[in-house]
Amino acid sequence: MHRTVFERQAPPASAIDHALAETRHEVFWLDDIDRAAHPRLEGDHDADLVIVGGGYTGLWTAIVAKERNPALTVVLLEGKRVGWAASGRNGGFVEASLTHGEENGQRRWPEELPLLDALGLQNLDEIEATIARYDMKVDAQRTGTLALAVEPHQVEWLREEPVDDDHVFLDETAVRAEVNSPTYLAATWDKRGTLLAHPGKLALELARVAVGLGVEIFEHSPARSIDDDPSGPADAGVVVTTSRGSVRAEQAVLATNVFPSLLKRNRLMTVPVYDYVLATEPLDAAQLASIGWTNRQGLADLANQFHYYRMTADDRIVFGGYDAVYHYGGRVRESYEDRPESFRKLASHLLTTFPQLEGIRFTHRWAGAIDTSTRFCAFYGTARGGRVAYAAGFTGLGVAATRFAAQVMLDQLDGADTERTRLRMVRERPLPFPPEPAASMGINATRWSLDRADHSEGRRNVLLKALDAVGLGFDS
Repeated sequence: MHRTVFERQAPPASAIDHALAETRHEVFWLDDIDRAAHPRLEGDHDADLVIVGGGYTGLWTAIVAKERNPALTVVLLEGKRVGWAASGRNGGFVEASLTHGEENGQRRWPEELPLLDALGLQNLDEIEATIARYDMKVDAQRTGTLALAVEPHQVEWLREEPVDDDHVFLDETAVRAEVNSPTYLAATWDKRGTLLAHPGKLALELARVAVGLGVEIFEHSPARSIDDDPSGPADAGVVVTTSRGSVRAEQAVLATNVFPSLLKRNRLMTVPVYDYVLATEPLDAAQLASIGWTNRQGLADLANQFHYYRMTADDRIVFGGYDAVYHYGGRVRESYEDRPESFRKLASHLLTTFPQLEGIRFTHRWAGAIDTSTRFCAFYGTARGGRVAYAAGFTGLGVAATRFAAQVMLDQLDGADTERTRLRMVRERPLPFPPEPAASMGINATRWSLDRADHSEGRRNVLLKALDAVGLGFDS
């Protein structure tokens, strides 16, 4: 069995111990940022639109709804704090892809992929324009992403990809001139497809903009149920109930991400898969010079179990991915967030990637639950006679796609026939996950198979080929 570069060149245990000795179990992006306080929902309220969820999906929906119709009354309910979950814990890769990459889109919607790619780039351009229009302080940089070959067979994959002004192939010398790692053998640089941002600031700035447009945001107000409005005719609207109040609205958007849906039909449509992340201390001038990286692109390697990493505004490296852990029962629990073996693995892999940073320490370690669907990108739908819209299942590549989802859901609530609502990707629902114990057995068998493929020069085993054949295959 092939040993990966991270196994062949692993640092000694003492170096890993030193690097992790002073980490705090805190989310770097949510540490020491200024937060506006939003009240708890008390009593009964009326609105034109109620949104459940204070992450990117809910916040973008609120903003786009008010931009479309400033007279609309919009109430947003968040169970804890704005941006505290996936929206504040991700890597800040605001990527154009709506399909979790070209391979996934080509496998599922080949006839639509050119349009999906165009809509994804348009969506990313509009996000960048929105950041500028509202002067959002989110550390935004449109630097693109390097897709990195760290094993010889991956170089051939990159050579097969088309190149143009926005997609550049870099051989070993060229990629190491961009970012100096002895593990890099080649790369492609997608120059337009990624904007990097500070995810915590992005969530809070979206909330600021929403409030400025007239949206009412209520925190610490978890929604308990959604029901038809009993005070009017059958199509009058819905009532969302919290522990201390309710919102009666003509329409609702459910943007609850990985958390259990208020709609029974969606309870098996997503599962939480935990992703782990480390952040280093700020690099000094000599360390920065040793790695280059002056163009500050986002980085990701090509393995099934891949790493993603990037520089922060204060010159830290945020390094995450590789382990993606599902826990039996599919629950979201704080206790799953501190997994020493995953953090040790990440620390080892970063020191392998940049051996010139020997002696560096990590300051933060954290994790978050990814809302994974069987098609590996968001799905959309309506309920209650078209009065409720929902989107979920972004599967770790949703920072930009949440804004596209907001547009889709608002189109659906309007009953509008648009380029977005006509997409087969939007109209189709993915297969649900099976109940336990089948879910745990299937997910963990797939994880094992993906790891074996990484140790077999990318060759997929019988299970992965069978999943590919029925539309459940994943290729990062």
